[in-house]
Amino acid sequence: MIGTLAAVVVLILAAMSVKVVSIEDNEARAAGGFDPASYAADRFDAEIVPQIEDEALDLSTLLTDLAAGADEADFGNTSGSSSAYSFPVTFTGVAGTPAGAILPVTVEGVPADVTVQVQIGPALNGTAIRDVTGTVSFNEFTNQLEYQTVATEFNNLVRTDVLADVDPAALAGKTVTVTGAYTRVNPALVSVVPVSFEVQP
Repeated sequence: MIGTLAAVVVLILAAMSVKVVSIEDNEARAAGGFDPASYAADRFDAEIVPQIEDEALDLSTLLTDLAAGADEADFGNTSGSSSAYSFPVTFTGVAGTPAGAILPVTVEGVPADVTVQVQIGPALNGTAIRDVTGTVSFNEFTNQLEYQTVATEFNNLVRTDVLADVDPAALAGKTVTVTGAYTRVNPALVSVVPVSFEVQP
């Protein structure tokens, strides 16, 4: 009896661990392996950027709500139960002097103890663009490496498609309007990866 029960448990666990892969995805991987650059390129302009722009929240309002105890799940998405939430945001502020790949921005209405910065490259860090929409799931991928590489490819597209014409040396003192995503690892730091970056004349 115990042996039969153990066998049933093993079968159930095995069934739960099965990952369903579409015929198209399976054929693509078999033909030449998964291509994270193509995956990111196919979704970036068509899905990811429009969703971020449509759902972007005013940054100062979002921070006020979160500081008051609002549920992060009401405003953002996470890649897993133990991961920080990523949020789509938009704001207008005055740019400071860039420090390497970071542009500090002073945004009216943001608490004084919160630092706002925009990642302007060339190095862009984090997985905010991948995670913020809630539409890119780990279950789509064969392993963690593919999942992480897709996040890197999204960041590469930000660098080439969004930030290519941004001149860091000309930003200090300018008013900038930014839409993008950030991951709330530290409530005192908002580090945004932009999908739209506009400099007012």
